[in-house]
Amino acid sequence: MAYIQCGRNVLRWIVKDTGLHSSDPVLHPLYYLVQGVRHRKLEVILTTSTLKLGKAGETVKVAPGYFRNHLMPKMLAVPNIDKFAFLIREQRKIYEPEEVEKVEVVPKTKEDKMKEYQSAAIRLDNAKLVLRRFIKVDNELREPVTKDELVAEVARQLSVRIEPDNLHLPSPLSALGDFELPLRLPKAIPLPEGKVQWTLNVKIRRK
Repeated sequence: MAYIQCGRNVLRWIVKDTGLHSSDPVLHPLYYLVQGVRHRKLEVILTTSTLKLGKAGETVKVAPGYFRNHLMPKMLAVPNIDKFAFLIREQRKIYEPEEVEKVEVVPKTKEDKMKEYQSAAIRLDNAKLVLRRFIKVDNELREPVTKDELVAEVARQLSVRIEPDNLHLPSPLSALGDFELPLRLPKAIPLPEGKVQWTLNVKIRRK
């Protein structure tokens, strides 16, 4: 390296004494060769996204001194050789977060909601809710069936969610048998032909 530095200085003296410039075509090619040693770049692979250099995994060219004194001690980059390139690719497969596909949710229209309400009302009207309870004597239940219990059973058995106000039950059911309970649903839901109101059929059996 000392010989190169010495040769570079000699060339500079020659150029200075002769009055030539680096742009002159008659300048000896060795001048450019010696100057290129000083400005040589080193290819490295970035392990971390670095400002003004690039993102992690990219290959960039930097000065050897900058890599040796700054990037390498902080493990911000590694030399661009096959071994390190393979390790970087494998690590990115493991640690790089997968892109989450964005799903656009289309808001439901008023007509769509009304169709859902009507479908749920028809399901309630055609189904039969079955409950099993212990009795005392003469088919009398040990514990009456309340409105909240019926609402919970509708959600469990029929997968339809209703509010207690949607079910007309003046008093709890206290005996075995079949019951037809009126449903208080919005008037906007059209009734089937020949039907006066929506109902829920409930059957209480002995446990």
